[in-house]
Amino acid sequence: MVEFETSLFLPDEAATKMLGARIAEGLKTGDLVALSGELGAGKTALARAILHHLGVTEEVPSPSFTLVQSYDTGTLAVYYFDLYRLERAGELVELGLDDALNSGAALVEWPEHGLPMSLLDDALRVSLVAASGESRIAKLSGPARWQMLAVRDAE
Repeated sequence: MVEFETSLFLPDEAATKMLGARIAEGLKTGDLVALSGELGAGKTALARAILHHLGVTEEVPSPSFTLVQSYDTGTLAVYYFDLYRLERAGELVELGLDDALNSGAALVEWPEHGLPMSLLDDALRVSLVAASGESRIAKLSGPARWQMLAVRDAE
């Protein structure tokens, strides 16, 4: 259920990392963060920022070819999905999204490629649009508990 919506201007990579850190601080088991945007809009950069803030020190590649990568952050298991190449809805079950949400949190790139609307209802949705240079516009929406990260980020 969308209980809040806001847009943030992210002038550079540092601002994207700050948004990622704030999302990471609120992330808990059962959370889904849906990352939308065109190729090159910054979805992977934001996912990396979230994971690095949670303590992942290894390289975080885009799961474009593996479709899912898992990370044990020490405090929370995080599963990073890329649905761009998903060919049928049943593949989502095979990838273990339900299990991922039961045991940790999920970051999902390209949610429009097969993520059920029922899962999006409770998700933090982040739509990124490239502006000029490194700058982006992040459109955030989701449950009310995420509104605080948007308010804090805007301050």
